Amino acid sequence: MAQSDLAYIEVGGRSIAYRHRSGKGPTLVFLPGYASDMEGAKATALDEFAERRGQAMLRLDYSGTGSSRGRFEDGTLAAWLEEALSAIDRLTEGPLILVGSSMGGWIALHLALLRPERVKALVGIAAAPDFTDWGFSDQLKERLDRGEDLRRGEQLTTAGFWSSGQKLLLLRSELAIDCPVRLVHGEKDENVPLDIAFRTMRTLRSSDVQLNVLKGGGHRLSEPHEIDAILRTIANLLEPNP
Repeated sequence: MAQSDLAYIEVGGRSIAYRHRSGKGPTLVFLPGYASDMEGAKATALDEFAERRGQAMLRLDYSGTGSSRGRFEDGTLAAWLEEALSAIDRLTEGPLILVGSSMGGWIALHLALLRPERVKALVGIAAAPDFTDWGFSDQLKERLDRGEDLRRGEQLTTAGFWSSGQKLLLLRSELAIDCPVRLVHGEKDENVPLDIAFRTMRTLRSSDVQLNVLKGGGHRLSEPHEIDAILRTIANLLEPNP
């Protein structure tokens, strides 16, 4: 595969790494999950898919992750959303199909709200909107609200990130998104309960929303047959634009 070159843009004083593949539209935009990056199995498989089709694609690393500069501990959902928005505004033209993995699905929903005229479709892979809300017990929320950072296993959640997420919740009212939305979720996802996918589906205003539940699938959805299911989903969205 011809790897798209690594490059950087400055967003709010932060140096953000990205890879952009030129090609026909709509541009595929991959948004990684929490503490993940643009070199994971799903992102690289999507890049190979884009190359085969001659499709334009953009992927990026949020500040403090992957090849981007900065400290992960300084990251907030608002900052990462700002970086993703700046990247699509400055690096792409025309229609977009957003592909968000886990937290990236939350960011993708916000981007669709902010740029409705450009986002033609959205794919959420184990999408995790509002996980700062449903993903923590009341006791843990109290600790975060007091400014305490939490570490659960290998995952760090800073008070700053949690507070930022609580200001960007989406699932409490109708989501004014009208484009086609495809949600791909693992039946046995222990990080993002399947109920969140159903809540997201019901909250979206769009009448063109489909949820594909993969039997036995966990949260990562990185097995070959799971990635194939994701790519088929995206290919079906692209068919009107061969």
